Amino acid sequence: MAAKEELYAKVTPRRQRQNRPNTIKHGSTLDVLLSMGFPKTRALKALVSTGGKNVQAACDWLFSHVDDPFLDDPLPREYVLYLRPSGPLLQQLTHFWKQSRLSCGKNKAHNIFPHITLCQFFMCTDAKVEALSDALQTTMAKWKGRIPMPLPLELYVSSTFIGLFVEEQMAEVLKSFAADFATEAASKAGSSPLFPFVLLLLWITGVYMLFFFILNPDVHVEPHKKQLHVTLAYHFQASSLPALEKLAKNVDVSAGCDWLAVLFSRDIRFANHETLQVMYPYMPQNDDELELLQGDFIFMSPMEQSTASEGWVFGSSLSTGLSGLLPENYVNRADESDTWVVHGSFSFLNCASPSNSSSTVGGLFFDGQQNDSLLDSLPSLSKMRLFVCRHGERMDVVFGKHWVTQCFDSKGKGRYIRSNLNMPTSLPARSGGHRDFDKDCPITVFGATQARLVGEALLESHTTIDFVYCSPSLRCIQTTQHILQGLQQDGKTKIRVEPGLFEWTKWVSGTCLPSWIPPAELAAANLSVDTTYRPHIPISKLTVSESYDTYISRSFQVTREILTECKNLGNTVLFVAHASSLEACTRQIQGLNPQNSKDFVQVVRKIPYLGFCSCEEMGETGVWQLVDPPILPLTHGPNHSFNWREMLMQD
Repeated sequence: MAAKEELYAKVTPRRQRQNRPNTIKHGSTLDVLLSMGFPKTRALKALVSTGGKNVQAACDWLFSHVDDPFLDDPLPREYVLYLRPSGPLLQQLTHFWKQSRLSCGKNKAHNIFPHITLCQFFMCTDAKVEALSDALQTTMAKWKGRIPMPLPLELYVSSTFIGLFVEEQMAEVLKSFAADFATEAASKAGSSPLFPFVLLLLWITGVYMLFFFILNPDVHVEPHKKQLHVTLAYHFQASSLPALEKLAKNVDVSAGCDWLAVLFSRDIRFANHETLQVMYPYMPQNDDELELLQGDFIFMSPMEQSTASEGWVFGSSLSTGLSGLLPENYVNRADESDTWVVHGSFSFLNCASPSNSSSTVGGLFFDGQQNDSLLDSLPSLSKMRLFVCRHGERMDVVFGKHWVTQCFDSKGKGRYIRSNLNMPTSLPARSGGHRDFDKDCPITVFGATQARLVGEALLESHTTIDFVYCSPSLRCIQTTQHILQGLQQDGKTKIRVEPGLFEWTKWVSGTCLPSWIPPAELAAANLSVDTTYRPHIPISKLTVSESYDTYISRSFQVTREILTECKNLGNTVLFVAHASSLEACTRQIQGLNPQNSKDFVQVVRKIPYLGFCSCEEMGETGVWQLVDPPILPLTHGPNHSFNWREMLMQD
């Protein structure tokens, strides 16, 4: 144990980044990080800790962990292979999770999402994760079409456990798949037949963590040998059994589903810690306290709480790796799996990754140039995807509803003059006059910047947009234009203006709809609009103050018709519309019933500018599911107007 403490107390001096040219050569994500001057061990750790998303995510991780005392320690991560449901079955299980938690409180099953365990937790060095991902991809290709869907599941209820068990014959098939993955992982990452005995010896002697990879750095995967099942509830109070059983019986196990084989990892240091999430930011008042960032996760071990006084806990931050004391009322309990990282996710319907992001296609370190042929051959890319994005920051929200009066010369010819750097330098001409901007405002300069950032992120993720549909609102059309510019598809992909994508008309003030700029005038203003497009729902079909049911039906109708129109002509469709569109255009195509209007409004209020979601068709089932977007989220904050004369000049 003394040797273990000595290793953990050691902090290797951090190397300084070297000055490099401002150009990035083609190559793997790892090569890019190395060219930036990061040591290989740190670069690998950053990539593995972020799921190999992209260079930016790895850099952000490295900079936030610059003072992490474990940054240079050769600690492995723990990995596990799960089957995860998707589609209607996942929606039902998610509903069960929510209702059981509300009616009976949290039980042990809530710590991890619904899943079937295929392989037990095992360890792998950062340098071998790419081989591990390759092993899963190779195994999936080998098993293509050999596992029928949906899996036969049977409900089992006891006094302490409720679950869905896989029918025995099919369970044996899945175990064979897991065994093949274990063999493939051993072949690609290396494994010794004595490895399990070495692990047992090290665990008994108490130096398991320290010498694990010094004595044997190979990967040993142990397939799950017990009955395969989805756990619904366990470790619950006896009084909760009737309510839980009733909810479990409402789960339709025959519902459409695609099962995904997903490789997860977690930080080995915190495997047995309780997971907390930061609700409020906190700045340390003393040297032994931990700075808290809202949304961060904290790992807390009961063994470490002896140094904490009442109302305080001792924990370690996921985002920085630092440890310290923190106020207990600033955090809430979270689920263990909230901090896990995905390293590969493959569909059993077509045995391909459901995403073409760098973390799941072609292994962890995806090289777009070297894997073009692989991308072309992957059947996952034939699946249709729908992106729905909210417009950028709007002028009337930032500068108030009277901005038109302040910026246009009413005495002259309505000449536009901006009064703030965040106002665009020019605006498109309107045949109805500048007062039409009152109900149909443009985006700000920052709104345009937000949109280009999203486009650039899509470009970096190797995403190509085949069709673009847009609300007739000027703010949406301008946002779309800047997204296409960031994607380098400006002029190549025409914007189809679709009135059916306009927001709930109940939110429009006054007795009439906005006077939108016609497509021909938009094209004359150098906006890449398709003037030949005939809308599915023309403006004449929109009514003022429509009911909630009418809006939801309209959104579902136009979404369904557009997806049908684009099928077999392109893979990826982008909607740029309103905050409400992210919910209204995706919910019913997943086979879900609409929310009530009150819950709908609560969801919409939380969607920021350039809020972005991704929905994907499950093979040829006609059912869609929400999936992780190929880009990172965009977070921004307010910047209040600054008047130097008022603030700095003293009387």
